[in-house]
Amino acid sequence: MTAIESFTGNARPYNGGDPYADYRTADFPFTGLADLADRRLGAGVVAANDEFFAQRENLLLPERAEFEPGRFGHKGKIMDGWETRRRRGASAEHPWPADGDHDWALIRLGAAGVVRGIVVDTAHFRGNHPQAVSVEGTSVDAVPSPEELLSDEVKWTTLVARTAVGGHAANGFAVTCEERFTHLRLRQYPDGGIARLRVYGEVVPDLAWLRALGTFDVVALENGGRVEDASDRFYSPAVNTIRPGRAQKMDDGWETRRRRDRGHDWIRYRLAGRSRIVALEIDTAYLKGNSAGWASVSVKDGDAAEWREILPLTRLQPDTNHRFVLPAPAAATHARVDIHPDGGITRLRLFGTLTGQ
Repeated sequence: MTAIESFTGNARPYNGGDPYADYRTADFPFTGLADLADRRLGAGVVAANDEFFAQRENLLLPERAEFEPGRFGHKGKIMDGWETRRRRGASAEHPWPADGDHDWALIRLGAAGVVRGIVVDTAHFRGNHPQAVSVEGTSVDAVPSPEELLSDEVKWTTLVARTAVGGHAANGFAVTCEERFTHLRLRQYPDGGIARLRVYGEVVPDLAWLRALGTFDVVALENGGRVEDASDRFYSPAVNTIRPGRAQKMDDGWETRRRRDRGHDWIRYRLAGRSRIVALEIDTAYLKGNSAGWASVSVKDGDAAEWREILPLTRLQPDTNHRFVLPAPAAATHARVDIHPDGGITRLRLFGTLTGQ
C-alpha cells in the first residue's frame, strides 16, 4: 500500500495573505472514493461532548474550511470547524490534562459502507488543534440515539489508533478493516479543533431495503452504485452525477474542459448489483451554456461482456431533466454515459430492479 504522509506539530501563525499558502497536505490514494460522511448523502454529527467555540456540524460541510481573521464572537475567535474549550487538570499541583482526557463526536454516515481512508483536516487550527486523534466504527441497525450508541451494548472497532496529528494540515489515514460501518466515533486528545472530517470508502447498501423498494435508482451512490472511471474531471468530479437530489448549482454536477479535438467524454459506472433497467434520466440542471450537446447510454452484463447501447445518441437541452422509458428491460452490471463532444451533465438515474443474482 502507498505510504501515507503524516504531519505533526503546530503550523506557523497566520501572517496575512492566502491562509492556505502554508497548508500541509498530500495525495492520498483513497480520496477518489465516495465520502461516506458527506452531508449531501444524509450524514450528520449526532452528538459531541463539547462544542464551546465552534459547532460540531461544521465537521461535515462539503466545502473546504474558510478563515476570516477578524471574525470574533462573545466566546472568542469564530472558527469554521469543531472546536472545544481547553481542558484543565484536577488541581493547581497538576494543572495539565490527564493522558487519557479527550473530546469526542459521534458521526452517522450518510451511507453505510467499508471505510478505506479517513482525513482529519485541521485547516486554520494552527496552535489550537488536537495533539492526537483516534477513530472507531460500529454498525447499528435503524436509527440509534446518542445514548444508545454510547451504551455498553454497542461494540466499537478501532479504525485509526491514537495518532499524533499536525495543525493546519490534512491528516490522512489508510484503513484496512473490511467491516461495514454505519457510525463513527472521532476522539481528539486532549482538546482543540478540527475543521473537517472526510470518510472515504465503498457504499454497502441494505439489500433487504432495496428489494422491498422494488424499482429504484440502481446507479445511485446511496444505493451502492459507484464511478469506476471518467475521461475528464477538470471542473468537477464524476461522482456528482450519482449524488442524491437534483443539482443546486453549476458545480454540483460533472463538467469537462473544452475539447479541441474530435473526441468525446464519458463516465463508466458499476451498478449496485446486477439489475434489470427499465427507464433512465439524464439531467443538465444549471448547465446552461456548457451542457453536453448529445449523450448516449450503454450497459454491459458482467466484467467481460460487450457494451450495448440502450439509449442512442440523443440531443440534450440545457438546464433540463430528460426522461426515457426503455422499449425492453436491459440486464446489466455496468453502465456508461458518453457525451459529445464535451460539456457536462448533472445527474444520471438508472431505474430498475435487482435480479436473482
